[in-house]
Amino acid sequence: MDAVVPVPAVPALPIEGTGQVFPVRRIYCIGRNYADHAREMGMDPEREPPFFFGKPHDTVVPGGGDIAYPPATSNLHYEVELVVALAKGGRDIPASEALGHVYGHAVGIDLTRRDLQAKAKDKGQPWDTAKGFDQSAPISRILPVAAGGHFGRGAIWLSVNGVEKQRGDLSQMIWSVPEIIAHVSRFVALAPGDLIFTGTPAGVGPIVRGDRVRCGIEGLGELEIVLV
Repeated sequence: MDAVVPVPAVPALPIEGTGQVFPVRRIYCIGRNYADHAREMGMDPEREPPFFFGKPHDTVVPGGGDIAYPPATSNLHYEVELVVALAKGGRDIPASEALGHVYGHAVGIDLTRRDLQAKAKDKGQPWDTAKGFDQSAPISRILPVAAGGHFGRGAIWLSVNGVEKQRGDLSQMIWSVPEIIAHVSRFVALAPGDLIFTGTPAGVGPIVRGDRVRCGIEGLGELEIVLV
C-alpha cells in the first residue's frame, strides 16, 4: 500500500567494531533501581516492586553529541544507565533464561524534565512529557555480548564539566538484568530491537546549556553529550 505520509525512518544504534547497526523498536526504562537513588528521590527501596515507563524510539541520539536543551523546563536532569539491547523477545520470560535474549549493552543517559515529573507525580499523571521528549535518550555504541559478555557488576559514573556527580556499581541494582527482563515481559511482549534502561545510581542533578556531560561503565565504554 502507498503511505499517505512519508514512512518514518527507524532509529538505529551502531554496533561496536562492525559496520552493522541495531534498529530500535521500543524503549523501556526501569525506575528507582538503585537503593541510594530511590532514597534521594524520597522512596523506600525495600518496599517498592519494580516499575517501568517508556520513551518513544525516536528519542534515541546515537553516540551522543550535541543535545538541544528542551523547551518547557527549567530543571533538566541527567541519569546515567546501563542499556540492554534485546535480540530475542517473548512473554513471561523466566529470569533463568533471560540473558539468552540479550544481544548487547550500551551506556545511556535518561534525560528528565524533573520539574514536569514532579508536577505529574503530584497529580498522579503519566510521565510522558517529563521523560519522552526529543533527544531524551542519548546512547553509546552497542557492545555485543559475544565481544563483551554480560554486565552484572562494574563501575558506573557520570561527570558534568569534569566534576564527578554520579558513581556506583552495577552490582548495586535492586533488580538484576535477568529479573528486569522477566518482569517487563509479564506486562508486554518483548521483541528483537527493544532497549531497556536499567536505572541510575544516586547523584542525579540539573544541567544547563553549555554543560558537557561525560559518563561510562567499566568495561563497556563511554558517552558524551553537550547541551546547546
